[in-house]
Amino acid sequence: MTTTLYYSPSTASLVVHWLLIELDIPHRLHLLDFDKRDQKAPGYLKVNPAGVVPALDLDGQVITESAAILLHLADRHPQANLAPPAGTPERARYYQWMLFMANTLLPAYRAWFYSDEIAGAENAEAVRAHARQRIEAAWQRVADHLQADGPWMVGDPLTAVDFMTTMLMRWSRNMPKPSDTWPVLKAYADRMKSRPAFKEVYAREGLTDWT
Repeated sequence: MTTTLYYSPSTASLVVHWLLIELDIPHRLHLLDFDKRDQKAPGYLKVNPAGVVPALDLDGQVITESAAILLHLADRHPQANLAPPAGTPERARYYQWMLFMANTLLPAYRAWFYSDEIAGAENAEAVRAHARQRIEAAWQRVADHLQADGPWMVGDPLTAVDFMTTMLMRWSRNMPKPSDTWPVLKAYADRMKSRPAFKEVYAREGLTDWT
């Protein structure tokens, strides 16, 4: 079995890289240099026509979209207990929160980081202001949820959703109100950051911030 992750440090591929280490899955890394726009090169577009990361090649089957990859890896490795049993109420919450991360927070972050692409440079500040409101409202909802139903996003034990949540918390680190401004979210992130696989993925990607 061969597993290859197409990645760039500190991007959405980070969470897939992290989970591969967490699950102790042997894998190869294919680095894409965003400064050279490797992600838009013809060779990579044959792998992922969207021209973004991550893309995970599992024995010749390419899977894209970080949330989809996490869901698939958790199902392929049931011994890790990172996905609730199919058909259970916990599984429904697992899907709900993974899709919340993918459908609510990811687009809002894109609007924040690429505001000029969304509506032109003249409207960038308005787009960023709206994106900030959406992001902070989303983190408030997550904080309320963890306060009431933690310690993890689907209660207990932790699941693949917690890896996605933590990565997206990191993305707010330089925003006006970082996600770990909320005490319950800071405690949650600290628990995730204490995992050996988190420290290892940081070392492999050469990251030093938000530790």
